Amino acid sequence: MTQRVSTVVLMCGLPGAGKTTYAMELVRRGFVRLSIDEVVWQRLGQRDAGLVLEVEAFDQLKEEVRRVQRQELIGLMLAGRDVVVDYSFWSRAAREDYKALVESHGCRWNLVHLKADRTTLERRLAARNGEAGANSVTVDEKLFARYLANFEEPNGEGEQVLVQSRT
Repeated sequence: MTQRVSTVVLMCGLPGAGKTTYAMELVRRGFVRLSIDEVVWQRLGQRDAGLVLEVEAFDQLKEEVRRVQRQELIGLMLAGRDVVVDYSFWSRAAREDYKALVESHGCRWNLVHLKADRTTLERRLAARNGEAGANSVTVDEKLFARYLANFEEPNGEGEQVLVQSRT
């Protein structure tokens, strides 16, 4: 009997583009979702605790969680499970790294780039910043500017582009 070949969906886009909404639809279709934000939120004792980390400490925690989830992804692929990796994948290098990882385990990847205009992103983030929960991590103007400046938009990487409306 041949082992089922997993599909790994790599979500890519700026905060507020709709990555988690899309990923949750895949979960309803049977995919396992990996999310750095949710694990970081749990480890910080949730946002209600009022704990705010400096950028370097936050980035270090995210990298630690990413390493753990990378191993979890390998286990899920070996088990034949479909997975959605609900990260931002801001850099081409990170996307290439994950695509190579997926291929090295004989699985398929699908890079989904969700796009929305800046006005839509800012409106969604303003609404989300007032909510509580792992998928409502506050993105202030300084952090949003950092994301905008550092995001390497996929182009010619086999991506599927989904343009989000102003909803």
